[in-house]
Amino acid sequence: MAAKKLGLEPLIDPTAQVRQATLGRYTAIGARTIFAESTMGDYSYVVNDANVIYTTIGKFCSIAAMTRINPGNHPMHRASQSHFTYRAAAYFDDAEDDDAFFDWRRSHAVTIGHDVWIGHGAIVLAGRSIGTGAVVAGGAVVTKDVAPYTIVAGNPARPVRRRFPEDIAERLQNLAWWDWEHTRLRAALDDFRNLSVEDFLERYETD
Repeated sequence: MAAKKLGLEPLIDPTAQVRQATLGRYTAIGARTIFAESTMGDYSYVVNDANVIYTTIGKFCSIAAMTRINPGNHPMHRASQSHFTYRAAAYFDDAEDDDAFFDWRRSHAVTIGHDVWIGHGAIVLAGRSIGTGAVVAGGAVVTKDVAPYTIVAGNPARPVRRRFPEDIAERLQNLAWWDWEHTRLRAALDDFRNLSVEDFLERYETD
């Protein structure tokens, strides 16, 4: 993805399926990814073979391959959790699909903040919220909300450590660099690369 030039229009692989979606500037959707009824902010991307449904994604998010965000589920509370109970039209000429079952998933959208990294093969279940600056390790299954600037891993995902101390995380959220103009981001690029987070904050909090 790094070799591809990004711009004001989203870069969507021709094999991806994107429908009822809103995509920001400098965004990209990778090969064979399904991205439906979701929004994604500026500078974020989803790489190949991911599935993102009913999700709001902030800016500068990095979503790896094979991820599943708001995946389908099964009605375990019923006598049968089988496909035939909610995809009935595929099995019976006189039956309709169970719209209420699908509406539940739509009404339990996933929310992802800014500058979030979701690792390869991670799963984020319906209704969960992932805070700004968080990291979801590869293969993790997110069953609970993730606090800002927290690293989680495992199945079910549990906090491993904070990415930054709480005071630094709060200062970053107040700075909200993800809302900077494109020209300002370019001007600060060397500082993003070379300054410690403390020095970065010291420099830009007073601007």
